[in-house]
Amino acid sequence: MENQPVNLILAARAAFSQAAALIVQYSFSILGAVILLIGGWILSGALSRWAYQGLSRIHGIDETLARFFESVLHYGILIFVFVAVLAQFGIQTASIVAALGAAGLAIGLALQGTLQNIAAGIMLLVLRPLRVGEYIETTNVEGRILEIGLFATEMKTADGLYLMAPNSTLWNTPIKNHSREVSRRQQLSVAVGNDVDIDVATQAILELVTSDERVRKDQPTRVYSDDLTADKTVLMIEYWAKTREWSETRHSVIERLRRGLSAKGIMLK
Repeated sequence: MENQPVNLILAARAAFSQAAALIVQYSFSILGAVILLIGGWILSGALSRWAYQGLSRIHGIDETLARFFESVLHYGILIFVFVAVLAQFGIQTASIVAALGAAGLAIGLALQGTLQNIAAGIMLLVLRPLRVGEYIETTNVEGRILEIGLFATEMKTADGLYLMAPNSTLWNTPIKNHSREVSRRQQLSVAVGNDVDIDVATQAILELVTSDERVRKDQPTRVYSDDLTADKTVLMIEYWAKTREWSETRHSVIERLRRGLSAKGIMLK
């Protein structure tokens, strides 16, 4: 009984010494973890901004794609910093990395369709078969591009409807871009009776078509016989116009042919 107070004192001293050792040990770990977190946060922000600015200077890199790579780099560095902080406390990070990999695989399988759209969006932004403001046509959709996102592309149809198309539906099909080239060829056909002199009709059509100022003079305009029946000859007309004026030029040329050929006494079949 006389030694009991002494034993209590010794036990308290031992506990205090162990607590002090743990405090010293983990204080350095906590300090290192705080330094890693702050340094990692600053580094991730600086590197991601640097990457964004570098990508933005590259011709052909879309704003959306630059922002995407900025976010990937930023959060990738933060994940690495988080694993390093856990290692600072003696936690085995190999199992954590394996668990993160397994979780990433499971999420990838669950979001397979979404990831496919993201991959397609990245390819559309890198290869740029379409741009904002251009009019495109595929086997599935048709319209003018409003915005190209990582998941879907927003469009406006010719009749003024809003359309959102998943990127995978655009990437996995041929894209016909109506706006990419500066000029575009137009084809029209007219049928005249076999009693009409074809040479005269051809020359009249050429004069009427080329008289429109929107028809390009630096590219050939052609008129040739395309079909023949017992009572008529079909003449094919080919001319070029600026892409942005293509529809207006077509309407104007048709009206010129209708009025001009009638004025010259050339009746259409």
